Amino acid sequence: MKFQTSFLYQKTFIIILVVGVLSFTTSKSQKKELIAASPLSYHWLIDQTKSIPDPILYLKNTSQEELHKTGWIIYFNCIKKPYIVGADTATFTIKPINGDFYSLISTKENFTLKPGEEVGLHITVPEIRNFTEVPSGFYIVYDVNPLKGFSLKNVTPVNDFVEPSIAYTSYQKNAQIEKVAKDKLPVIFPTPVSVIKNKGTFIISSKTAVIFPPKYKNEGSLFVKELGEILNAKPALSESYQPGAIQLIDGDAPDGGYILKSTSKGITITASGTEGMFYGIQSLKTLLPAKVWAAKQTSITIPAVEIEDAPRFPYRSLLLDVTRNFQPKEKIKKIIDLLALYKLNVLHLHMTDDEGWRLEIPGLPELTKIGAVRSHSLDSKNSLPPSYNSGPDSNNHFGSGYYSKGDFIELLKYATQRHIKIIPEVESPGHARAAIKSMDYRYTYYMQKGLKSDAEEYLLRDLSDSSVYHSVQGWTDNVMNVALPSTYRFIRKVTKEIVKMYAEASAPLETIHMGGDEVPEGVWEKSPAIKQLLAKDTTIKSVTNFWKYYYTQVNEILKENNLYLYGWEEAGLKKTYVNGRKKMVVDTSVSERNYHVDVWNNIIGTGQEDLAYRLANNNFKVMLTNVTNMYFDMAYNKSFNEHGMNWGGFVDVDKPFYFIPFNYYQTTTEDEYGRTVSPDVFKNKVALEETAQKNIIGLQGALWSETIGKEGTLEYLLLPKLLGLAERAWSKDPGWSSETNSVLQSDLYKKDYSAFINKIGMDELSRLDNYKGGYNYRIPEPGVESSEGLIRANSMFPGFTIKYTTDGSEPGINSPVYTHPIKTKGTITLKVFNKKGRSGKKVIIVNK
Repeated sequence: MKFQTSFLYQKTFIIILVVGVLSFTTSKSQKKELIAASPLSYHWLIDQTKSIPDPILYLKNTSQEELHKTGWIIYFNCIKKPYIVGADTATFTIKPINGDFYSLISTKENFTLKPGEEVGLHITVPEIRNFTEVPSGFYIVYDVNPLKGFSLKNVTPVNDFVEPSIAYTSYQKNAQIEKVAKDKLPVIFPTPVSVIKNKGTFIISSKTAVIFPPKYKNEGSLFVKELGEILNAKPALSESYQPGAIQLIDGDAPDGGYILKSTSKGITITASGTEGMFYGIQSLKTLLPAKVWAAKQTSITIPAVEIEDAPRFPYRSLLLDVTRNFQPKEKIKKIIDLLALYKLNVLHLHMTDDEGWRLEIPGLPELTKIGAVRSHSLDSKNSLPPSYNSGPDSNNHFGSGYYSKGDFIELLKYATQRHIKIIPEVESPGHARAAIKSMDYRYTYYMQKGLKSDAEEYLLRDLSDSSVYHSVQGWTDNVMNVALPSTYRFIRKVTKEIVKMYAEASAPLETIHMGGDEVPEGVWEKSPAIKQLLAKDTTIKSVTNFWKYYYTQVNEILKENNLYLYGWEEAGLKKTYVNGRKKMVVDTSVSERNYHVDVWNNIIGTGQEDLAYRLANNNFKVMLTNVTNMYFDMAYNKSFNEHGMNWGGFVDVDKPFYFIPFNYYQTTTEDEYGRTVSPDVFKNKVALEETAQKNIIGLQGALWSETIGKEGTLEYLLLPKLLGLAERAWSKDPGWSSETNSVLQSDLYKKDYSAFINKIGMDELSRLDNYKGGYNYRIPEPGVESSEGLIRANSMFPGFTIKYTTDGSEPGINSPVYTHPIKTKGTITLKVFNKKGRSGKKVIIVNK
């Protein structure tokens, strides 16, 4: 994950900690048997009346016994590094263990906590901005049973409201969205190259045959299956022509594109290849009224249209992190269905990292025996430690889990049928702790059997290395040693096994993403293996030169398997000194190696705002994965209660929509804090050369999963942001992209954005209410303005309803519908509801 921390200010909040235990008057063996649970409850209270929200955690001792200083330790996770300040340092101390894993220990000699009593503890979390950054995953471990942890019960009420200031900002943004009549909306989504609307309609029913040449049997079969799910009977699939049918025709069409014609006599989709035919069918599916996915239909009316279409970029990708928090096979299939509907064609699966290894590799069972399991562990010898609220038990399905070889082959086949390439990512040499600890386990196992050669075969660290470093996420032991031959044996083994899986699935494989990001300073500096290789190979001048050395070796391994190298931006960079300071610059010596790179960093003030264009200008193939617009794990807005990260800014549906791939400076108007920035910050930045536009191979949204530890949050963060990505990755540059000043204030942009929002609200989100069982997309908060005794409200999406109450109660499906400004005095509570009656966060305004 690309995770930056700039501690511009600190925020102190209170954790009130209480632990209940059983009596310690029995023998040690008896105590171990008696302690079988943690009789604890806790809840958060967040004071949002202050300029900076103030969270307070209350934990209550519900046992009948006193708690004293010794006999227990509390463990927890925190994304940022917390510490105790002030007088409370005499009572408790926090000790970092590794990564986001910490312990909390009482240090006061006469500390006693009575039944029902609470105790307060001031803890500082640097630059806290929302609730996802407070400590989580609390559990207690008793000294008498050190291998078992007991989770603390969380009874925190859900704070499902946004602050009035956030609602007012939303009101102002929503007010710029014009209502577009339904018959004026784009007929399909994403926007095609050209559309001609004609008079007339065509009726699809179970009697409508789908005619196909053998070349398109896969695409025709999938379509007929879906029609059978929404019609009262499954239509026929035939190779023989019939009048009044849907015909799949092999003919002239742009590469990856199609021509779709609907008349009163039938529908034809013409393509020159299976990919284009599949996309033509997806367009026909979005021509279907959104309501057809809600219940069985006897017939479906299709308007008469002529559409010519083709994709803008060859790679239209979603990166999904299944490492930090795991997602099961069926959930991945549902995401594949979503990508396919909106013509995204790459699923970049981030399957290995510090916190987990999620893919079975035949011959290396330790990778999933150790690397796919998180549970209470201080030494990572038998499992990885808890991370991101996964808790002490290995049965937490977000913390533990992996795809067996059979699972992965099944996913590959499922994606391939839907013209989606799955790109697996094997993080290296950094972000590799799960692999390192798994191979440590393997080393110990074979050494105990006296098989030294076997033990060292895939070892990923120099056992004599005393280098000291900390990764951005706090890990002290997460980097492979790039001087060891065993490291490359490991990479070669994993690569070959992955290649075999793709071959068995008959799935396309052009590359394996090899990571490459965030290797910290200090790594390898005290490694004897590194020093030995430096002495042997005089072309490697220093430790910093091992970057090029490592990727040269990895590139050769991939080339052995007819694959090209794909990695994070650092794969195309090198460290050098500029004005006496170490800096990462483009490494032109490897620019002709066909390296493909994901570029995420365009944060203002880092000096890397133009990095993507500098790499593309130097012939690297660039996937634009800009954090400011394409990191879907970023919170939608600044509300303390809004789920998601925030270190790279805030990303709502508009950010990916208004991203201009060949000149993203034009619409970068705020920094990572949401503060307005001047266009002058890009004055001396490198522009993308026209001849280098071909090196921008695509756009990629990234959904990192640190905060996706409960059901529903994945789809909440993904949608509707994904729709902005789909539009920008598929469709041609809009007219407003060539504006030279204040693009987002231009009439062209406002008109286009209004059409986009209306299309989403009226059609696509209604479709997603039921498509493939329905998706838990985010319903926005109402925009609310309070002035002169009146409450005014609006919604981002037309087709959604605002409901309200005037007595402070929760708005429900039967509450009054907002139609005009509210004059009633008192506590006014408003929420936005979709057509199925599901609602978003509420806004509470006191009308005086």
